[in-house]
Amino acid sequence: MKIHAGYEIAYQCPQPTPMILMLNVHPSRAADLITPDRIELNPALQLNTYRDGFGNICHVIHTLKGRIALTTDFYINDSGAPDVVAPDAEQHPLEKLPAETLVYLLGSRYCETDRFIKIAWSKFGKVQKGWPLVQAICDYVHDRIEFGYAYANPTKTAWDTHNEGRGVCRDFAHLAVTLCRCMNVPARYCTGYLGDIGVPPEPDPMDFSAWFEVYLGNRWYTFDARHNIPRIGRILMARGRDATDVAITTSFGPNTLAGFRVVTDEVPAEKALTA
Repeated sequence: MKIHAGYEIAYQCPQPTPMILMLNVHPSRAADLITPDRIELNPALQLNTYRDGFGNICHVIHTLKGRIALTTDFYINDSGAPDVVAPDAEQHPLEKLPAETLVYLLGSRYCETDRFIKIAWSKFGKVQKGWPLVQAICDYVHDRIEFGYAYANPTKTAWDTHNEGRGVCRDFAHLAVTLCRCMNVPARYCTGYLGDIGVPPEPDPMDFSAWFEVYLGNRWYTFDARHNIPRIGRILMARGRDATDVAITTSFGPNTLAGFRVVTDEVPAEKALTA
């Protein structure tokens, strides 16, 4: 399967402003790219590119005063397979977890594990460990939280989401990640493209999506508390502890979002043959 993806994002800056961009496809998917995933800037600016501590591709720019537009347009191969389901995947005792997974057991900016310990253990303490436990957490978050773009708030934490009972995909992910960590399951936040592929199209404009991964059975598995079903065509951009680590742009000065459009579409078979 081939997917056409990209974005057009614009900011209005009242003064020259440094920014960190995290808008590229994750290196783990680089081999699947058919055409380059290259950020185009208007006006053209120098990009200082680096890999962060989580392995994500980042760019530092220094905008001029005025409007800055960021765009990309690319094609990528995808297996077309849904997210892996492994009901027998086992949970590892803490002392047997790889050292690099331990950071994903700790609290972070949007995932206040200290506030959820009692709640998590009272609700999930008797659930079978491993895959059934993570699925029970996803079911709980999916059923408890109402989705709506009007509920988006960049400062909303897992605790806020749990109390308000509503949020967007990042809030579903933050709450599920927090509960998993409380139950000693390493969980990391993911962001990327997820189009309406293999499911009825939604009426809302396309956006980037958030989901999460957990470490079970000696590997990482994908879970999605918002949709709560295996999905097709995820294109990972970045992973981290929570949305702080994987923000598409981090600005070091005032600015206003002036335009936002995301594309994620399956390429029809007849076109894919000539792509």
